[in-house]
Amino acid sequence: MSIYDFSVTTIDGEVVSMQKYKDKVLLIVNVASECGFTPQYEGLEKLSSEYKDEGFVVLGFPSNQFSKQEPGANEEIKIFCQGTYGVTFDMFAKIDVNGEGADPLFKFLKKEQSGFLTNAIKWNFTKFLVDKEGKVAKRFSSATKPKDIEKSVKKLLKK
Repeated sequence: MSIYDFSVTTIDGEVVSMQKYKDKVLLIVNVASECGFTPQYEGLEKLSSEYKDEGFVVLGFPSNQFSKQEPGANEEIKIFCQGTYGVTFDMFAKIDVNGEGADPLFKFLKKEQSGFLTNAIKWNFTKFLVDKEGKVAKRFSSATKPKDIEKSVKKLLKK
């Protein structure tokens, strides 16, 4: 099983197969608009812009599970991300990343790369780096800045 076996819903409500991202290096991130880590949007956008022509894609999945730091509707989230941080990378509909109602993609990501002491995502801006074959290569904590992931991204792009 790989991430290509899943479908996700874009922030505009369109269901897309993860097959769309086949042969790309992906950084899948659970995001939030009212979090101390929200300024990471800027670094994610920079990373996305710098490497998209080489086959790198950032995927943002808003979640309101951590201290209700993503209270807005999808349209509000989209306006905030584009207007405040100039986000051009792919954004998706708000989801749960933990618990029984967790999105199947995130259940898979957590199973493939568990966190410290637990599989659960501990906070907003947890990042999963996925290789061109759809395998989860690495998991990064919320505190890991996008620029600190760049070396890992470049390594996977060269494979």
